[in-house]
Amino acid sequence: MSWRLRVVHTTGYRYAEAVTQSYNEARLTPRSDDRQNLMVARLETVPAARSYRYTDYWGTEVNAFDLHTPHTELKVVAASVVETTEQPGPADAASWADVRSDDALDRYAEYLEWTSYVPKNRELTSIARSLRKSLTPAETVLAVSKWVHDTLTYQRGTTGVHSSAVDAWQVGEGVCQDYAHLTLSMLRAVGVPARYVSGYLHTKPDAAVGETVVGESHAWIEAWTGAWWGFDPTNDIPIGHRHVWVAIGRDYGDVSPLKGIYSGAAATAIEVTVDMTRLA
Repeated sequence: MSWRLRVVHTTGYRYAEAVTQSYNEARLTPRSDDRQNLMVARLETVPAARSYRYTDYWGTEVNAFDLHTPHTELKVVAASVVETTEQPGPADAASWADVRSDDALDRYAEYLEWTSYVPKNRELTSIARSLRKSLTPAETVLAVSKWVHDTLTYQRGTTGVHSSAVDAWQVGEGVCQDYAHLTLSMLRAVGVPARYVSGYLHTKPDAAVGETVVGESHAWIEAWTGAWWGFDPTNDIPIGHRHVWVAIGRDYGDVSPLKGIYSGAAATAIEVTVDMTRLA
């Protein structure tokens, strides 16, 4: 099955007093690969700003822009049209010897590292090792993802944007970011290279052509088990035509959709909406 989707991601800020200057980076442009084809993309800001594009270290397209006109509001609208298909099944070509080979360790070392979002934890390592027994690397990815899905309860507000995998595990709740971080922590603990993916999820599997729904900013993982492939631990489902991927990295810190610095009063309101329309 394949879909054509229009994605409109709007982020709005309001400030208590006029901001005199700001410098920003947006990682909001979907990528193209063998499962997804980006047809068109644009980014607009209010107030208007000239932006320039570059590709960061992880291969993500970044739109950088700065504002030097005093403003009390900032709106960033990223609109794109993509064609998506189902992902092939899990890559099961690699044995544990392949995953732990010197070549794999050298090539994917950064996706085996511990970070502030994905810290090393003795208890989680023990659980991951017990799940791995008698399984291939690809089967381990599925087993760990299911364990995370069954262990955490999806709950907004319990964790924050800076919460780690251990934080979410200890409270037993979180959002997609936490599900992804916890899965990454356990996969890296048993030596499977794994990375964080940010993007969008269309929330209605049976959506009619032309129907617009409220989509979700979403996160899932990709693992290397002979080739890179993704899985969605939040929903315990393979990556399919409803997933639109934007950025990859070691954790959320590498893929933050919009970040920057500014000079002025604190923001009094932040509004984020994602509208997704099935075009075909």
